[in-house]
Amino acid sequence: MSDALRVTELPENGRYTYADYLEWEGPERYQLIKGEVFLMASPSVAHQAILMELSIEFSNWLRGKPCRVLAAPLDVRLFPEEDNSDDTVVQPDLLVVCDKDKLGKGSVNGAPDLAVEIISPSNTNKEMFLKFQYYLDAGLREYWVIDPDEKKVQVHLYENGRFISSAYKENASIPVTVLPGLTIDLKSLWEAASQRQ
Repeated sequence: MSDALRVTELPENGRYTYADYLEWEGPERYQLIKGEVFLMASPSVAHQAILMELSIEFSNWLRGKPCRVLAAPLDVRLFPEEDNSDDTVVQPDLLVVCDKDKLGKGSVNGAPDLAVEIISPSNTNKEMFLKFQYYLDAGLREYWVIDPDEKKVQVHLYENGRFISSAYKENASIPVTVLPGLTIDLKSLWEAASQRQ
């Protein structure tokens, strides 16, 4: 029997590190934000349909190019420490990494160039606010927050020392700033999310 602890057995109000996180077992997925644990719920069909559509579009466009597109579940250690004492581990739904030195065996070590979060009812305002702040601190260049229910995407770009935010709705097209030449058509995302089996 494993000596690993399930996170439900850990004391409340604890502050945890990546070393602790690596010891947890079970089917649950978690994120750590400055040592605080956030449980991740299972995504909806619409969430996964949007993620698959985005993954296909990014993957096809990046074929033969140096950047890589990756999807959750994958640990992103925003402030990695060699001894695993870092305490912020997030799992964006989709990410693009152009610096291959950030690709570890089991995690991305440092901020990706682009992170995409598809929000669901389980996401709290606190979690989303904290993630935004730590992505900024870690040097993330482009951050998308997709709201499938409202059919809108909030895009945050880090330029000249500050984030510039833009909202895209309905059937707009979004230029991917970190990948010049790639544009994502929102109509295809909403169509993928609304398809029934």
